[in-house]
This record gives sequence, C-alpha cells and structure tokens, in this order.
Amino acid sequence: MDRALNYMALARKAGLIELGEEPVGAAARGHHARLVLVASDASDHTWRRAQSYVAGTPQQLIRTPYDKDQMGQAVGRSSLAMAAFTDAAMALAFVKALGQPEVYAKVLEALEQKTQRLQQRKDEEKAHKRNVRQGRRRKN
Repeated sequence: MDRALNYMALARKAGLIELGEEPVGAAARGHHARLVLVASDASDHTWRRAQSYVAGTPQQLIRTPYDKDQMGQAVGRSSLAMAAFTDAAMALAFVKALGQPEVYAKVLEALEQKTQRLQQRKDEEKAHKRNVRQGRRRKN
C-alpha cells in the first residue's frame, strides 16, 4: 500500500477522518471537514454531492487516484467512495504523499495556510498559559 493510503489508515485509527457519504456530509455541513476525498471510480452523482457539500466553504475537494476498493481496503472496509479528513495537518500530509504537486497546487496552498494558522493559535495559547502562570501582564 502506498504512503497516501497509509495516512488514511492512520487517520482512521486516530479518529481524524469521516468515512462514507452521510458522515462526510455531516462533517462538511458542520465545517469540520478540511479535505473531502472522492474515489476515482465513484459515480458522477457522488462527485456532485461532494461538490455541494464543500460549495461556498474553504473546505477542499479532490478526486483521488485510488478506486473505491483501494480506499476501502486502506481503512478496513470492502469499498469506500467518499471520505473527509477533519484534521488539516493530516490532510496536508495525505495530499503531499500523493505526489503531483502541480495537480493539487491550490489544495496544497489552502491546507498549508490552514495548518499554519492552527499552529499559530496553538503557540499563542501556549504562550498565554505560560504568561498567566508567571503573572505577566499584556502590554498596551
């Protein structure tokens, strides 16, 4: 199995991916999906539904080079047509593992920005906790 599919398996074990059309739709409507994946051999109806889930949101959508059987096997199912990463860093790692940066350039850029913003928030929260513990005041 290749590296990108290994990231899907790892995300499933960590609870960072939604599998199937209904859970993906719920995650996308709740703005929790960072990257929606559709299998290469999924029907046009499935592709249109995935497009409607992410329409008008910063959530990204790609059609993977893997078919339903390959995606399903990666996550321990018989087949899987649609999945959604709910973690930006894991989604970024998946897209980078696909190779082809020229094909997924827009998706890579959006996920990198999202990952940087999340990391910045974590760093700020950590600094805030440290400042509260040490009794420092904010400068005006």
